[in-house]
Amino acid sequence: MIRENQRILNVLLVLLDVLVVSISLICSFWLRFKTTLFGPLGGHLGYQSYLIFLLLAVIPVYLILYFAFGLYKPRRTYKNIFSEATQIIKVNIVAFFVLVSILFIINQPDFSRIMLFLLALISTFFGIIERFAIRSILIRMRINNKNLKHILIVGDNELAFTFANKIKANPYLGFSIGGILGRPEHIGEEIQGCKITGSFNELDNLLENNRFDRVVLAIPLKYYYKINELVESCEKVGIKAEIIPDYIRYFPAQPSVDMIEDIPIINIRYVPLDDGFNKFLKALSDYAIAIIAIVITSPIMIVTAIAIKLTSRGPIIFKQERIGYNSKPFMMYKFRSMRVQNPNEEKSEWTTRDDPRKTKVGEFIRKTSIDELPQFFNVLKGDMSVVGPRPERPFFVEQFKESIPKYMVKHQVKPGLTGWAQIHGCRGDTSIKKRIEYDIEYVENWHMGLDLGIMIKTVLKKNPNAY
Repeated sequence: MIRENQRILNVLLVLLDVLVVSISLICSFWLRFKTTLFGPLGGHLGYQSYLIFLLLAVIPVYLILYFAFGLYKPRRTYKNIFSEATQIIKVNIVAFFVLVSILFIINQPDFSRIMLFLLALISTFFGIIERFAIRSILIRMRINNKNLKHILIVGDNELAFTFANKIKANPYLGFSIGGILGRPEHIGEEIQGCKITGSFNELDNLLENNRFDRVVLAIPLKYYYKINELVESCEKVGIKAEIIPDYIRYFPAQPSVDMIEDIPIINIRYVPLDDGFNKFLKALSDYAIAIIAIVITSPIMIVTAIAIKLTSRGPIIFKQERIGYNSKPFMMYKFRSMRVQNPNEEKSEWTTRDDPRKTKVGEFIRKTSIDELPQFFNVLKGDMSVVGPRPERPFFVEQFKESIPKYMVKHQVKPGLTGWAQIHGCRGDTSIKKRIEYDIEYVENWHMGLDLGIMIKTVLKKNPNAY
């Protein structure tokens, strides 16, 4: 029944996607040829030509890409729209280039490329709204005990009970626990609100007489010799067994799996920016934002440069070695806010709230973060991102990597002008350990929506620890 519901949902999604793409093409056609927003109207191909292109190229390309990017996979475990929205953005970027390539191949120079660009923008907007509406309806149904999947948990250890409590605490997942099996001596016991309803030996009988959608094996490591037997019991009735490994406690992040020939390799840390497309998308946004920011803030930077030159001796730009992506050093730029000092002291001294080394102009530009503006040039050089963990000096990196667990994880992405830790107040003389927790959370959960939210909060929120 669940599988049938999934097929119906997929058909519905396909039909809605076709409708969204068609409406998007109509809107883009109207904007391009019925208004003067994007240039003079002039002559253009007839509506019939665009309709034929829609049927023969646009819709097939979009559907193929939606399948290729996993937008028709079950997404029961997704809490928010961001991951799906990112995939929709990717689809529309790729679709634009594919459709332009098709026009080049068929030698159709009169077809409006501007209209195709508008199609990508509008389709992205409508596509995200469509998926958000569908997912919201499905979540509401599951919370109201509809479209549920029934789970049998095999295991009576801490891991099994933690998993059961996660299921109970998140009704949006749409899972119902049909029973928990454990050792015979534990039957009837209730731990953390979960009751053991049967023993491992009853698995065959339960599967024969009940219909479960999923069987989850969460048994202790010392009983792993029983896994083969339990898996065979599930496969005998056509149910796929799923395993929660007992050693997941050692995983510091969401794991991912690579294959070397036919051998699976578990990566204990999932980094979204390891994905080539995600990396390209972030780099593209970094360059665009950096160029725009430099243009907008250039008057502020010019005034700041003049003020620094007139009020204190020394260079306008302060360069300092920091540790960046893949632990490689780079020179980070800032407006000089302190008196020129001994380079050896500079390497190992923190800035304090009432630091006597600060100049009068420096006091102001540090509080307002104007001193950080030259780092947009670091972004253009490729040393930094607009958003990411803040880079630190080599002296402190050597200290922290020995004393702070997982400190070096932050170097798996480019450092940023602002970050997840900074908008939570972790700046200046605050807890390094807490800062790293936020940095790791960012590294493992990156998406474009998160970057956008951090940038907005950075602009709107005053940080009391900026000094």
